[in-house]
Amino acid sequence: MANLSVNIAGVTFKNPLITASGAYGFGREYEHLYPLSRLGGISCKGTTLHERAGNPPPRIAETPSGMLNSVGLQNPGVDVFIEKELPYLRNKDTVIIANIAGHDPESYQKTAEKLDQTDVDMIELNISCPNVKEGGATFGVSCESAGLVTSLVRKATSKPLMVKLSPNVTDIAEIAKSVEAAGADAVSLINTLLGMRIDIKTRRPILRNNVGGLSGPAVFPIAVRMVWQVANAVKIPVVGMGGIEKWEDAVEMMMAGAQAFQVGAAMFYNPYAPVEIIDGIDRYLNENGIQDIHEIVGTVRPW
Repeated sequence: MANLSVNIAGVTFKNPLITASGAYGFGREYEHLYPLSRLGGISCKGTTLHERAGNPPPRIAETPSGMLNSVGLQNPGVDVFIEKELPYLRNKDTVIIANIAGHDPESYQKTAEKLDQTDVDMIELNISCPNVKEGGATFGVSCESAGLVTSLVRKATSKPLMVKLSPNVTDIAEIAKSVEAAGADAVSLINTLLGMRIDIKTRRPILRNNVGGLSGPAVFPIAVRMVWQVANAVKIPVVGMGGIEKWEDAVEMMMAGAQAFQVGAAMFYNPYAPVEIIDGIDRYLNENGIQDIHEIVGTVRPW
């Protein structure tokens, strides 16, 4: 049997599959389908300092080969996560990653401080949120703001810190280098691409928020390209995501340079996708005589 375990920022995962934040909630809805212990890790629903109701509906729209969402970080707040969800997850024999979000640097910092006192395994920092103190531009679109919030969270916690990068930028490799310099232990990418759909009968956007994040198979080639660029720009581990729906996609993402990967939108139409992907990778490695999954990481040979 091939070795599927990977180590990201000092945290050991039994396999490289992590369920993506926002798509898996806290795992409760999936547990009756298969043991959560099959997963390498769970990146939990994006958590903010205080409870958020999210955006008004409609906030989900189907697109060709994907979906748009503008859920708006609906979540019960970090205190409820710590008191209710984390104890439940800690019994599932998988790595637990707290994904945190905020709309000003201080809220990020305070959320991280609270999580630092818990037994969560890792923090994933979502820098795709709008900075309300700086006119609404998202933290992740400039090296300066991405580095600032990463530095503040780094000072607030000793937990392994993974920064989730936005693809809505000019040069994602430069953003990756800025968060690496600011203290990130790993990066994950890509978050959703900004998109829009219009109802031609009403002439209004389908989403009440007008625009939303595009995910699903349509974004996969972009994600692979960005993972490859970032993996060649930083020394810290890269976790790839964006449109992975089958084991072949996961292998491709790892060959681009990802040491682990996250699966998100695919689970909405195939809730068994995570275990199917894990089993598929295992078969691929064994059928090709590959003893350790690290042997495929970053092995793409550019022309």
